[in-house]
Amino acid sequence: MTKAIRIHNTGGPEVLKWEDITIGELGHDEVHLKHTAIGLNFIDCYQRSGLYPVELPMNLGTEAAGIIDAVGKNVTDFKIGERVAYAGGQIGSYCEARNISSNVLVKIPDTISDQTAAAMMLKGMTAHMLMFKCYKVKAGDTILIHAAAGGVGSIMCQWANALGATVIGTVSSAEKADKAKANGCHYPINYSTVDFAAKVKEITNGEGVPVVYESIGKDTYKKSMECLSNFGTLVNFGNASGPIPAIEPLDLMRGGSLSLSRPTLFNYTADPEIRKTAAKDLFDVVASGKVKIGVGQTFPLSETAKAHTALESRQTMGSTVLIP
Repeated sequence: MTKAIRIHNTGGPEVLKWEDITIGELGHDEVHLKHTAIGLNFIDCYQRSGLYPVELPMNLGTEAAGIIDAVGKNVTDFKIGERVAYAGGQIGSYCEARNISSNVLVKIPDTISDQTAAAMMLKGMTAHMLMFKCYKVKAGDTILIHAAAGGVGSIMCQWANALGATVIGTVSSAEKADKAKANGCHYPINYSTVDFAAKVKEITNGEGVPVVYESIGKDTYKKSMECLSNFGTLVNFGNASGPIPAIEPLDLMRGGSLSLSRPTLFNYTADPEIRKTAAKDLFDVVASGKVKIGVGQTFPLSETAKAHTALESRQTMGSTVLIP
């Protein structure tokens, strides 16, 4: 028996239950992984609340790091004692240990700690998808990143800065503005006190930006579209304030021949080669020091409900890690 956080029905953080579970027999293509650190992400909250439908009951969680203590007979790429991490591929990381397919794992370099790996895998590969697939950020670009002091935003600000882009970022407090600026955000905007769309137009001399990375959703998407230059792209990858309602194609035309992208990491990393490339690029940029991963807070796995409450009420900065 091992312990896990499970849900039997959707709702608020109170539906998260700390329970005993039984791990089945190890499959031929699986490893048995003892978790050492587990990442917390907004997608976990969306699944828990029912915004993203899931089959119940279930274990939540999309990323973790751990140590392999058994391997299936067909597994040749990994061995007992190796440190590995994963993001996406198989939901269910909110547990002390599990069996998991070896083809979703990546080895953790010696330069990266387990907590850092758990804090950055999903967020870092999401950043890779956003900046190298949805809109390829290049030197000279000016881009807008919402929630610039959050887990994904903190990584994106640093990475985009390293690519030579000028970064405008929105935050919800003066403290988070300082955090974003320290992470390479050239123009942090406190959207609770400033009209961010007007400020973006001011910064860009009325031109707007070619891309807005929109993770807030319902409360900000209209003004995000106002920030875009002609043929700009709105990349919606989160719903912190609720999902964006339907957008009419003619509204995109009227806004300046805009494009709308709604990506998910699970589609991006479904290709093993893309997953390996994204993980390697992420590990390399972190190892270089150009991107630093901040674990802003940790919670015991048994207190995951408190962690969800903190994340949803925007009381967190950087990444949150659950400790088994």
